[in-house]
Amino acid sequence: MNDTLTALETELRGILGDKGVSAELVARERASVDGSRLSPVITEQLPLGLADLVAWPTTAEQAALVVAAAVRHGVPITPRGKGTGNYGQAIPMSGGLVLDLSKARTIVEVGDGFITADAGASLAALEQAANRAGQQVLMYPSTANSSIGGFLSGGSGGTGSIKHGMLHTGFALALDVVHAVPDATIVRVAGADAEPYIHNYGTAGIILRATVALEPLQDWRGFFASFDTFEQALAVIRPFADLEPTPRLVSADQATLANALPTDAAIPADRASLRAILDVASVAEATRLVEAAGGRVEDVREGAQASMKISMMSYNHPIEWLQKAYPDTYFHVEVSGDALVDRIDEVQAVYPGGMLHIEAQKGRPIGMLAGVYSSAEEVYAGFDRLADLGVGYHNPHQWFVDYQPERTARLAETTDPHGLLNPGKLRREPAVVTGDQR
Repeated sequence: MNDTLTALETELRGILGDKGVSAELVARERASVDGSRLSPVITEQLPLGLADLVAWPTTAEQAALVVAAAVRHGVPITPRGKGTGNYGQAIPMSGGLVLDLSKARTIVEVGDGFITADAGASLAALEQAANRAGQQVLMYPSTANSSIGGFLSGGSGGTGSIKHGMLHTGFALALDVVHAVPDATIVRVAGADAEPYIHNYGTAGIILRATVALEPLQDWRGFFASFDTFEQALAVIRPFADLEPTPRLVSADQATLANALPTDAAIPADRASLRAILDVASVAEATRLVEAAGGRVEDVREGAQASMKISMMSYNHPIEWLQKAYPDTYFHVEVSGDALVDRIDEVQAVYPGGMLHIEAQKGRPIGMLAGVYSSAEEVYAGFDRLADLGVGYHNPHQWFVDYQPERTARLAETTDPHGLLNPGKLRREPAVVTGDQR
């Protein structure tokens, strides 16, 4: 390592202690990967970067001191939560320092309608703390053990989005962030001022602590149904979104994809599967909908564990299970729109081996369209075909900030004037590469 990195390491040891920072290769490599292997397009380009240093603050206050030190030394900073993101957001493309916030996991306060926690606290821990107070979080990601900082920085929605929409629609009440300036301190932003820091991968400010909204606790049930055909399952997706009380989650897969999910008697082989997290008051109507569509209810389960299991089979997760069952075969594209139901055969025909995983939403369903991977060019060529069918799509095979990037870039001109925050993720001039890079 060069003199700059050596000086930064010495300063960080003074802040965090010897166990709070590492330049060891094993630690650096572990901190330089995330869930981006879900994308064969990104996988072909790995490795995309290697950290020079890794720091593990245990409080938001320590994290702010670490950022200030790195800025003074001119070293790039890549924030990291649990590393569960699928798009390369946590890969240190310019090397430098990985700020691993997974040990800063204190739940600071549970109040009436809110919970405050440091960035490394998991959503599962927040949900459990809220439940003890007779409340629940508005939503949590499909990977419920993801950190709150990572979810806010890289996520979009999840379990609870049918009712509450995406992260930008009232989930975060206030954030404590740190900017990349030499005298960096914790800055509190609330309401509309907090919104620009969500889903920008820490490129304009790193979230160190968050206050998110809670609502009264509901009595949830894990609901499992199956159908002879995927079309029968699709027939209930939109009616399920309109159940009252609103479901927390509704997912469905055709038989081939469902067969790749974890073995469960409630997900019988060779049948289309529907899984839902329902308020107990809506189970009877959900049962009627399933049976009217020609399906059967396989099980209704109580307890948080049942709900968490269903969450772990939603959104991107069925694609992960599909890839485990058939290695080096499948990719996915995130899709949305009524065409997922009304033109399903055409949608699945866009890619060879096409299979749709669908999620109920109010307004229009969303989903993950899996296909057999041949090349990045073929993946991208399918985007136009999807658009022609009226399907909205999001490209999960790139790491750039793609939610209001112009706004993020304008904010970063003030909050990160030297381009040190997660360089490579926001389209602008990158920070200087330092140290041992690949």
